[in-house]
Amino acid sequence: MLHFIPTPIGNLEDISRRSITLLANSTIVFCEDTRVTKRLISLLKERYEADFLDKDFISLHSHNEKAVLAKTDVSIFEQDVVYLSDAGMPAVSDPGCVLVNFCHENGIKYEVLPGANAALLAYASSGFCETQFLFFGFLPHKGNDRTNALTKALNSGYVTILYESPHRIEKLVNELSLKAPTRDIFLIKEATKMYERHFKGTSLEVKNQLENQNIKGEWVVVLNALKKEFGVITVDDIIALDIPKKQASKLIAKITGKSPKECYNELL
Repeated sequence: MLHFIPTPIGNLEDISRRSITLLANSTIVFCEDTRVTKRLISLLKERYEADFLDKDFISLHSHNEKAVLAKTDVSIFEQDVVYLSDAGMPAVSDPGCVLVNFCHENGIKYEVLPGANAALLAYASSGFCETQFLFFGFLPHKGNDRTNALTKALNSGYVTILYESPHRIEKLVNELSLKAPTRDIFLIKEATKMYERHFKGTSLEVKNQLENQNIKGEWVVVLNALKKEFGVITVDDIIALDIPKKQASKLIAKITGKSPKECYNELL
């Protein structure tokens, strides 16, 4: 049987006793990065004084999943086998989904253990009391793909959760402060780790909060749902429309008082 094991996103003590037992007793370990998993096992041995069987480690990540599984003998899953991504829940912005489908296609018994997930942690920490939310994962890095994805996230109508790297967190906050300066947002840095930090306010306020802050580490960004009155059209509503920029600029000009030319240049 195959067991998908969530791994700590920061604090080693967040791993469950059941996960440790399964990992200790399994001799075949599929993992996103063998180096990361071997380091985790070494820390678990040291912390919990657990006995671990000798293991065969098989690298299985987003670049080699299909090739590895194509030559995998399904009989190996008649014993206890585990899969781990580097941090958090497998198959949630991590490798693992292809392996789940492989189990479906080949009648392999599997289970996903409950455990650490940065998106849910950030949602619960945000204080945005909505019953529905969207998870966008990582935005595209640049260009129109990024612009369009961010516009879609801002106009989804739901609380929306994004992941962002330390290399682009300033860029994202700057984009949010320009596109939606009054939107309430929540940021959590280095969740569950020693230097975990929270930032909450409007996009513009959070931008100011981050000045002179150490931004190294992993980030989760939660955008509160867009609040608007029935029948009121916003600039974001117009931007989200699939219409030419010249037409959009004329509509934006009508509700902002700016000239169509100025609005057009801003859209560009």
